[in-house]
Amino acid sequence: MVDAPTPRPDPLPFGTRMLGNLVQAPLFFAATAFFGTLSLTASLFERDGKLQHQIARIWAATSMQIALSPVTIIGEEKLRVHRAAVYAANHLSYMDTPVLFSAIPFQFRILARHSLWKVPFIGWHLNRSGQIAVNTESPSISSLSGGVKALKAGMPLIVFPEGGRSRDGRLSTFMSGPAYMAIRAQVPLIPLAIVGTYELLPMHTRHFFPQSIKLVVGDPLDTSNCTIRQVEELTERLKEAITRLYSAHAERIPASSGGVDLDTANGRARQS
Repeated sequence: MVDAPTPRPDPLPFGTRMLGNLVQAPLFFAATAFFGTLSLTASLFERDGKLQHQIARIWAATSMQIALSPVTIIGEEKLRVHRAAVYAANHLSYMDTPVLFSAIPFQFRILARHSLWKVPFIGWHLNRSGQIAVNTESPSISSLSGGVKALKAGMPLIVFPEGGRSRDGRLSTFMSGPAYMAIRAQVPLIPLAIVGTYELLPMHTRHFFPQSIKLVVGDPLDTSNCTIRQVEELTERLKEAITRLYSAHAERIPASSGGVDLDTANGRARQS
């Protein structure tokens, strides 16, 4: 039986909203400001970003504690197999970033929307710690060159192929950037499924609804024999892999426009 996330009630219970307004929100913003300031200070004294990354991990773990939402990693042994890889995850909530930073045990770079660089503290940290900005509104090959360069230097990369948070908890169309970078750098493309963050804090809400969060690590997609002409095919395989991972640990995700239907994805898995 699937241990699915607890459905988020609408409206939230009065006590949950008061806890968010009076305790969780103030603590979360205070922690973000405090650790953001520490990260900026650390950036003045280091160039490799290791200390800033450790500070980000502490911020992330603190954020998940404030949200009363523990994170469990499923398939953690698959995280350290490759020196560098593109890790691609579904994007359900603002809290996906704290989940990834708190759970993944090594330094990495994030490929993120360029608009995040304008957010106080978060944008300052992204800039000073060497994260990689991409214009998701008009993506181009040149905007992905920073990611390819980081991968070839041995730095793992985290990316959200949907380009933004889901509005309804469904997978939307995947951009081909992760597959392109993995092929160009000749590194594996590793699917990640984040389960529970949509119920915790969906888009356009401001109150946490505590959940047990899962980060599910899939088997790597090999790119060693792939060419750039196979970018779309690899992107489709990635989406099907994330869909299967999610469905194994949550309720069914209906595909939205351009999405992968779970019944189709699972049928292909049984045939392979």
